[in-house]
Amino acid sequence: MTDAWALRGILSGPVVNPKSLSVSSASLTPQMAGLLDRIRRAHRPPFHTLSPEMARAAYGVAAEVLDFPRAPLARVQAVTVPVGAGVNCPARLYAPSHERLPVMLYLHGGGFVIGGLDTHDSLCRQFALRAGVAVLSLDYRLAPEHRFPCAVEDSFGALQWLAGEGATQLGLDGRRLAVGGDSAGGTLSAVCALLARDAGLPLALQLLITPGTTAHCDTRSHEVFANGFLLESDSIRWFFDQYIDVAHRTDWRFAPLLAPDVDGVARACFVLAECDPLVDEGVAYADRLRAAGVPVDLELYRGVTHDFIKLGRVLPESELAQAAAAQVLREALLG
Repeated sequence: MTDAWALRGILSGPVVNPKSLSVSSASLTPQMAGLLDRIRRAHRPPFHTLSPEMARAAYGVAAEVLDFPRAPLARVQAVTVPVGAGVNCPARLYAPSHERLPVMLYLHGGGFVIGGLDTHDSLCRQFALRAGVAVLSLDYRLAPEHRFPCAVEDSFGALQWLAGEGATQLGLDGRRLAVGGDSAGGTLSAVCALLARDAGLPLALQLLITPGTTAHCDTRSHEVFANGFLLESDSIRWFFDQYIDVAHRTDWRFAPLLAPDVDGVARACFVLAECDPLVDEGVAYADRLRAAGVPVDLELYRGVTHDFIKLGRVLPESELAQAAAAQVLREALLG
């Protein structure tokens, strides 16, 4: 079992040494605890009790209720991205100006099963506005209709397209390129960074927000935060079952912590939540990158849960996380 709280990697950013962190002493902020209490009292059915179609509809209704209002931008444009032979994915471009800007490919969260362009519209607008760069949000194909590795292939296909003719077609600078995402999108972003390295495709940054990186949910944080902390263990298992066969879960394209090596991948920025089942594996992957000589920024936000970055109307930590991630993105792409 990997217990990232005991790892001793050197991490940049304001987070304390992971050795001093204790899952057992983690406590929710008053705002986070109040929100979770309201969610419990609303008796919303958990995702694992729904069909994929019903789960998508439920998430679509609720995803931006507590997010920041959608910020106006100079450019918001529907795009179709050719990601592979005969496969095109919808996407949405966000930019604060019509200049030839660098661009981040954004991959939304949702367990590879739910989520889309509208559920992450506000977040992508905030990154474009705060960082001063373009953001291309990809509507990659979802499971169970399109199981592993379809989401990986779509994501990396879009990154290759941006690095090639895509950015030029959009009036952007594909030589200054980043990839980022939250939750399952963070996993896909980490995988894309590894694939980009192998393909000789230069990346300025991988932005990994509460990513999953392990195969079997066997870290201590999965045990401690299994229930009552927004992302439930039963729902995680349900997402994984929809997306990938058990026999394939040690494929590093699903669990990037299992990649043969991580040398030479792009600079990484991690945004993690203390009370998240995925926090151990996020810290573990950051530690592995740092040990391989990869520059790592890590921000760990105390007392909040998975998906906190999309709860800006009620959590001050969401504002802080968006601003910090955007600053790293700005530095990486604009210098």
